[in-house]
Amino acid sequence: MASESIIADFFQDRSVFITGSTGFVGKVLVEKLLRSCPKIKRLYLLMRTSPNKDIATRRNELINNQVFSWIDQPNALDKIFAVAGDMTLPGLGISPADMQLLIEDVSIVINSAASVRFDDELKDALQTNVKGPRQLLAICQKMTKLEAFVHVSTAFNNLDRDVVGEMIYPSHIDPIKLINFLESIDGDFTRSITKQLLGKSNPNTYTFSKSLAEQILEREKHNVPLAIVRPSIVTAAAKEPTPGWIDSLYGPTGLIAGGAKGFLRLFKCEASCVIDLIPVDYAVNLIIAVAWHQATTKPSQLTVYTSSTSYHNPITIHQMRSFSEEAVTKYPPKEIMWCPSGECTNRDWYFRINIFLTHYLPAYLLDFTSQLFGKRAKMVKLYERVFRAISNLGFFNSHQWQFVSENSLTIQSKMSTADRKIFDFDVRQLNWRSYFETYIQGIRLFILKDDPSTLPQARKTLVK
Repeated sequence: MASESIIADFFQDRSVFITGSTGFVGKVLVEKLLRSCPKIKRLYLLMRTSPNKDIATRRNELINNQVFSWIDQPNALDKIFAVAGDMTLPGLGISPADMQLLIEDVSIVINSAASVRFDDELKDALQTNVKGPRQLLAICQKMTKLEAFVHVSTAFNNLDRDVVGEMIYPSHIDPIKLINFLESIDGDFTRSITKQLLGKSNPNTYTFSKSLAEQILEREKHNVPLAIVRPSIVTAAAKEPTPGWIDSLYGPTGLIAGGAKGFLRLFKCEASCVIDLIPVDYAVNLIIAVAWHQATTKPSQLTVYTSSTSYHNPITIHQMRSFSEEAVTKYPPKEIMWCPSGECTNRDWYFRINIFLTHYLPAYLLDFTSQLFGKRAKMVKLYERVFRAISNLGFFNSHQWQFVSENSLTIQSKMSTADRKIFDFDVRQLNWRSYFETYIQGIRLFILKDDPSTLPQARKTLVK
């Protein structure tokens, strides 16, 4: 099939440098390039080392990941070249020898590295999400064969607008002056002014730092062929590398998994709000298509591409909950705490009272019983950890935005019939009910590690 692909032909004999390759999106990106572009020359992957793990160990850990088990081309993984480095270090911590290799051999750069922790200290978020991409841009300016630099950002920029366009909006803060200022002050003072800096359009340091990175890259790109891709909330694969593939509890996955197990039964959210989800394979396919389009059309202006569903195929939180509950009745987990059910509320007092009665009170009783039998009490601490994570999502679960995503359709119109199938990112064709069946099966298999053979008994247990 790849021989019919214009995009696969483009990547033939070209080398790609990827940051963030060990993350959820990064792994799927690497797998897709190796499987659908089999004649690609080499993938250089930036990886952090540690005293206990050298670069060879880190590479072996990656290539032994389950995500690569669906690649059937012999020796495909031999094309992975691990580059020791760190997005937080000067020059990304890359050795002179590796740097020279990148400068002379790389045609495409894809930056998918990011700290996605919503509660990061501002200085920490800026280090990875702003300074890292800025240093990567400087390296790109030295590359002799560079044809495209694709920076993966987030759709959750400029959240003071109900409709967010595919553009970089002017900021009231000069990003470079702000970075220089924050470098000159200590951590305590930074923490004291963080809320004021974030303002109304940024609920956390993650969205703020990603927005700053876009502004700086736009200002300093000069002749670098830069494009920006903004995925929304990345969720389980719709089709590739296998339907339902997921390896992280990030975002709604943890909530859905907790609801399926009966561990979570009350969610603080506005059920009528549109929640913008994008399957990971749709996001990855757009990233690859953008790299191809950027290199072959050489646009004079920086273009932003939003990978989202709210504009062309919206789904509400109520629909997500309904489809998830339907799917859980068909594909229940092997073990459940209580019968899976979920209630949405945006009333803070109601949420607090009922969380105590339906979650914390039983947890205290279970912990007390465990201690009586000499076992470790863990339920209360587990709930505390879970609800801290959930509180970080509260802003996104009670607001909605429409992220314009017209530029992806422009690229799609220029793709061949074969490429539209191989690198599919047309969210208009996504059937949400069917997708959530796939999603729940993926959570069951890849997150909960429930063997498919346990499904008949799990269904019987659920009925009881």
